[in-house]
Amino acid sequence: MMLHMRSTVRIDDDLLTELKERARRENVSLTRMLNRMLREGIKATRGRRPQKAPYREQTVSMGTPRVDLDKALALAAGFEDEEILRKAALRK
Repeated sequence: MMLHMRSTVRIDDDLLTELKERARRENVSLTRMLNRMLREGIKATRGRRPQKAPYREQTVSMGTPRVDLDKALALAAGFEDEEILRKAALRK
């Protein structure tokens, strides 16, 4: 026994026109035609995974560093400290 469920589906006008035309030609109801098309679509894609293009990182040359990057975190902390002091001086 097959269970039936009512549902509202929004279908583009051009697809609905095509479905109605096919249903008329095959002398079946629109519901039966829609169910058949959905089953065929699901069956055709079952087991296939969508192919994703491999992720590629695009790199850009930034030239030679102007500072020693071995101590980059210490350099960033120094800049952050300077900015905090600058903002504190503006509040006075």
